[in-house]
Amino acid sequence: MNYTEALNYINDKEKFGSRLGLEVIGKLLELLGNPHLDGRYIHIAGTNGKGSTSSYLTAALKEAGYDVGLFISPYLERFNERISINGEDIPDERLAEITKRIKDKIKIMVAEGYEHPTTFEIVTTIAFVYFSEEEPDYVVLEVGLGGRADSTNIIEESLASVITTIDYDHIDVLGNTLEMIAYEKAGIIKRKGLVITYPQQKEARRIIRQVCSEQLAQLIEYPMDNIHIRELGESGGRFDFLYEDTLYEDFKIGLIGKHQIYNASLALMTLFTLRDKGLIDIDDGQIRAGLEKARWKGRLEILRRNPTFLIDGAHNLQGVQTLVDSLKGFKYNRLILGIGILKDKDIDHIIETIIPLADEVVVTEVDMPRKMEAVSLAKKLNGYNINTYIEQDIEKAIAKAYRLANEDDLIVFGGSLYLIGDVRRILLESY
Repeated sequence: MNYTEALNYINDKEKFGSRLGLEVIGKLLELLGNPHLDGRYIHIAGTNGKGSTSSYLTAALKEAGYDVGLFISPYLERFNERISINGEDIPDERLAEITKRIKDKIKIMVAEGYEHPTTFEIVTTIAFVYFSEEEPDYVVLEVGLGGRADSTNIIEESLASVITTIDYDHIDVLGNTLEMIAYEKAGIIKRKGLVITYPQQKEARRIIRQVCSEQLAQLIEYPMDNIHIRELGESGGRFDFLYEDTLYEDFKIGLIGKHQIYNASLALMTLFTLRDKGLIDIDDGQIRAGLEKARWKGRLEILRRNPTFLIDGAHNLQGVQTLVDSLKGFKYNRLILGIGILKDKDIDHIIETIIPLADEVVVTEVDMPRKMEAVSLAKKLNGYNINTYIEQDIEKAIAKAYRLANEDDLIVFGGSLYLIGDVRRILLESY
């Protein structure tokens, strides 16, 4: 099996849909020797901010001299991004070789009467096998969907369960109340484990506290009052952070937006706590350097200047609200918005949040089956009295946005991680 064959095999399993539950991946991992039991995991769940928080953690641990594995979902431009060590994606040949082994084990389990693993179960298994064989010191493990029944939750122990901000998303799977969603996210909490959480809305906070009590887990919630923002701008931010009785002054981050300071603070609380428990050896300088060097593609990322071309992966209401808030820190004349959304998202609320900021809108389509067609999306903008252009092809949508923009304007593409992955690739290759 070569790399292309491996990707075709993995993606073909989309036909099995998505499945929450651990029985199938548990059997597959058992046939492979239970590679998931080898790692030292920092497990991360939440609605928004998982990727950025993971980036801060991995960058800081790498600065301390550790080898750090990272598992993310989904990828932005290339499949291999999902599985990396020290910022280096899994090599094509290793991905192919591990996939072949997994395919052989799947034949055995299906013959024994088990359901066929889904794409995400296969990808998660590839990650566990790769990390087990490469033996990084730590693995930052990002949940795919929810937490309780997510494939990554097959691990039995973690150094910390880190929970980023919780809000409404995937309500058809996780539930239509914050309590239900928080309950699923809190499913990654391990018995007598360590839990570090972003300051949550009261409904989510109550559930997390309840689950921690049931699991006899230690819960650490950092208060917003611990953060003093010094500066926010188009190149990142600076802030002070109070940890216990010590004030750490003037942390710098390169990621843009107030929310990134809060994500960085969640990573800080995690690093400080693990250090105090003797689980990592890292000094203040290494933490500072890691936070400043951390990058996360596709999240308020500036790709070009004159005009400024920005992409953001916000694809749910909370994410779009954060994008809108962050745009207040940019200086521009007009905003040219490129947008494409999946049809299972909260489209009406996303539109009413972002569209009023735009001066011109280019509607396009995400290149995947769950897309909302551009024509249908454009119809939803009829009541906004705004110039709207339909370009189903993403490359043509980018070109149209450039034609509409002057040098002092701001072009923003968003609405879907899948969309901005294509936008990023096209822009960096062709412009």
